[in-house]
Parts: sequence; structure tokens; C-alpha cells
Amino acid sequence: MNLATLNSPVNGLLQQGAVIPAHPLALKKNLQIDEDRQRLLTRYYLSCGVGGLAVGVHTTQFEIRNPKINLLETVLRITAEEIRTAGLDRPFIKVAGICGQASQAIKEAELARKYGYDLGLLSMGGLPEYSESQLIKRAFSIAEIIPVFGFYLQPAVGGRLLSYQFWTELAEIQNVHAIKVAAFNRYKTLDVVRAVCYSGRRDAIALYTGNDDNIVADLLTPYKFEIDGQIVEKRFVGGLLGHWAIWTKAAVNLFHQIREGDKKGSLPVKELLAIGANITDMNAAIFDANNSFHGCIAGIQEVLRRQGLLQGRWCLNSEEQLSPGQMEEIDRVYKYYPQYTDDAYVKEFLHKEQILL
Repeated sequence: MNLATLNSPVNGLLQQGAVIPAHPLALKKNLQIDEDRQRLLTRYYLSCGVGGLAVGVHTTQFEIRNPKINLLETVLRITAEEIRTAGLDRPFIKVAGICGQASQAIKEAELARKYGYDLGLLSMGGLPEYSESQLIKRAFSIAEIIPVFGFYLQPAVGGRLLSYQFWTELAEIQNVHAIKVAAFNRYKTLDVVRAVCYSGRRDAIALYTGNDDNIVADLLTPYKFEIDGQIVEKRFVGGLLGHWAIWTKAAVNLFHQIREGDKKGSLPVKELLAIGANITDMNAAIFDANNSFHGCIAGIQEVLRRQGLLQGRWCLNSEEQLSPGQMEEIDRVYKYYPQYTDDAYVKEFLHKEQILL
């Protein structure tokens, strides 16, 4: 198999920066996939003007890989079909989640390539038996099959802590084009940014925030290091986020507000940081921060259920439920921050789709 390369328009968009929601899983009450709603969700995200979608990731529910459930290929195929049917006249970034031991990750990378995905979001989590050098070797193997989107996943939802040295080595892999940082930790986030800045490939790697607890601040912050007598600066150019799976139109609008203000040199930083704090508060309710993120997927599903995009908040794992008090927290942030939701937009979208609420 020839080394898979990233086509120029998609890579251009990736490096420029984009809104990439993590795609949820639509289920029926009997826990079978609701294909109509799965396709509807994809069309909703496309209608919002997102720059890409990530499928088969944590928000899509890792249980889709259970051999008895076996839904990974289904969700990859359905999303790819809907994107193709949309006939977009612009570049679009298709990201497939890849996880597991090397043998499993290789099969998932091949599956992603089969359905035309541009990059594989390579999780380093769930592999306590792997040393960092083994993780790097695994990343090399995946990079031979599909362009790689590196991924720092926080330990609270299955990730692991990784050293600065690990990220310096990952950045040197030729087919790594982006890294998502979802460490939910400022120190560990800084490790990744610094490693990329010191890499000879710094200009070839786009940084994406996955820190749902710090979205706006990540997008606003310039990271600067003096290297060999010169100042090197990197920014988070976009986000690949579970939080952006909900209220997506509002997220796209805010992203463009930040981007346009930055281009004009007229960013209202204090105002945006205040908005960022509000969005962090919203995320705390949705992701169930009070209970170590136990209800994060159920929280996303609940918002989509309220809006009419999903028929229920069912999850493949019976333990994936809203935590005590989480529903009230979701009610609270809905009441406090209506300006950052997109319920009116979703209502119009569903009307056009002829979906009755």
C-alpha cells in the first residue's frame, strides 16, 4: 500500500483552522442504530457550516467497537455517504477515530481509508501495557496507512499522561498533520505546544483544541518560544470537540467572530474571555464535571434530544446515564446562556427536513 497523503485543499483548511464536531451516535430505544437520525445529525452539522466531522471517536461511543455491536464501519460509512451526497463545493475534513492495540488500530486505519476519510484521530489511551516508545512505533504504523491527527486524551475518560519527549517524537513523524490536545490540563497542553514549536515540522502541524473546559481561551492564546535566537509562535487554529456536537451553529458563529477579529486586529479579548468562561460553565453541566465526567455522553445526547435531533439519550453502555443533579445543571445553563445555544436554528432546520417535533 502506498503512503496515503493528505490532499492539498483539505490540508490547507486543516492548517488554516476549522470547527470539527465529534459526531454522536443516534440510537433507537432498543439500542439499534437509528440510521435516519444518524444521517440527520450529519446533515445538521453540514448545514451549520462546520469545516469537518470526527466519527468513531469518544462522543460516538467506544462501544461501537464491541464485536457483538459492530457499528464502527456502519457509522463511518453513513457519515461518508451523507457528506458525499451533500456535494459540498468547499474542502471538508473527514476524521475517523482510531484506537486500540496496534493490530486493531491498523484495521481501523484501513477501514477509514476505505471510506475516504482524510485523517485518523489516533488515541493513545487505553493501552497501559504500551511504553511511550511502543506508542510511537504504533503511530508510525498508522501513518503509513492514513495521515495522522495526534490526540492527547485526558485520563478521566480513558487517556493517559504523556511526556514532553513523547510529543517531540510524534511531531517528527512525516504523516502527522495535526494534534488535538484534550488534556484538560494547562501544563500538559503546554507540553504539546512547546514540543511542536521546537520541531522542524512545526509549520506542517496544526494544533486543535480538544480542551472543552477552555475552548475560547485556547483559541485566543498565542504561544511564543525563543528558539535559536528567533521567536516561534503557534496558535490553536481550530477545535475538534465533543462540546461542538451541540449548539453547533452558535459555535461556528463564535469561531468566525474570533477568526475575523483576529484578522482585523480588533479582538475584544476581555469580552471573549468572559464568553469563554460562560461556555466553560455550560460544558461543566453537559460533561458532568462534578462527577468526573461520568455523564458526558449522556449530557450531549440530552441536549440533542431536547432539540429534536435525537429521539432519546440512549447509550450502548447501560452505565452511561445522567448523574444525579446533572439534569438540573443542564436546565440551569440553558436558562442562563440562551445566547450560546442554537435551538431556534435547529427548529428551522428540522422544519426544512420535514421532521415533526
